[in-house]
Amino acid sequence: MEKGLFITFEGADGCGKTTQMELLAEYLKNNEKDVLLTREPGGKGLGEKVREILLNYNGPVSDRCESFLFLADRAQNIDIIVNPAVSQGKIVLCDRHIDSTVAYQGYGRGLDIERINKLNDIATNGKKPDLTFVFDIDVETSMKRVGKEKDRMESAGIDFHNRVREGYLELAKQEPKRIKVLDATKSIEDIHNKVIEIINEKLKNL
Repeated sequence: MEKGLFITFEGADGCGKTTQMELLAEYLKNNEKDVLLTREPGGKGLGEKVREILLNYNGPVSDRCESFLFLADRAQNIDIIVNPAVSQGKIVLCDRHIDSTVAYQGYGRGLDIERINKLNDIATNGKKPDLTFVFDIDVETSMKRVGKEKDRMESAGIDFHNRVREGYLELAKQEPKRIKVLDATKSIEDIHNKVIEIINEKLKNL
């Protein structure tokens, strides 16, 4: 049985990460790889309920409560969806994961990053992605792409989203082997080709 992989897709809303994840899934399937797609928040089942609260609840939500809801969803996703699939040799592609919590709740909301890292470690039982793509884009462009209809997280303001972007770039500096930053202002095809290049190198070294 082939070794499984866990690959995550990160970046600001409107950066194109979901499109790139779907294009990669198609490429891998065409190359006879067993692929599973998931997301955080909102993996199949319980996660879908948590996602609805996080993105659309219109009452006050404390920053710590927000973090714990993301972490609860993460634990469910890892235990019920990701780990079983990877153990079966599948390549799991996940739209957002641990780096989102550090970037959004840590750098964006100003919560203690060391604590977030410890909580992430508890939620994932120490598992980290084998590879992470960060699709980097300036805040003004990302907000234009999102449009006028914004969810609770997308409506947090430009200063918040600038801090989030800085957080992602800082994480990439800390873990350059795992986190690959791609210019999300380039064409979909150019970005996809770069993703394929990185993936093929990863698959070669399995």
